[in-house]
Amino acid sequence: QVQLVESGGGLVQVGGSLRLSCAASGRTFSMNAMGWFRQAPGKEREFVAAISWSGGNTYYADSMKGRFTISRDKAKNTVYLQMNSLKPEDTAVYYCAADPWGTTYQPIGTTQRYSDWGQGTQVTVSS
Repeated sequence: QVQLVESGGGLVQVGGSLRLSCAASGRTFSMNAMGWFRQAPGKEREFVAAISWSGGNTYYADSMKGRFTISRDKAKNTVYLQMNSLKPEDTAVYYCAADPWGTTYQPIGTTQRYSDWGQGTQVTVSS
């Protein structure tokens, strides 16, 4: 099992930036991928971005391409989400997720891929 702790959320104005962090602990030695999802009130959880742990390949939802950047620090077992040009529709709780084994055989942009989740961090973009 992997424990995930997110940080970096908060209140920001339209056009501003935030950087989210997610620190992983526990069974991280075989980490396969990590991702970010978000959930707005009354909506389903949606994919934001993901990164393969060994190769660093990145994946993004279409609406986030060019504005969001996912990265990881393998030495710190931490994944980051840099969010720029924020819009009111980016307001949501952002969740970090881990695929520690790579055995779910689900697409990297689906919640089914990930077995461990953080508690979430609120991002609010005000206009």
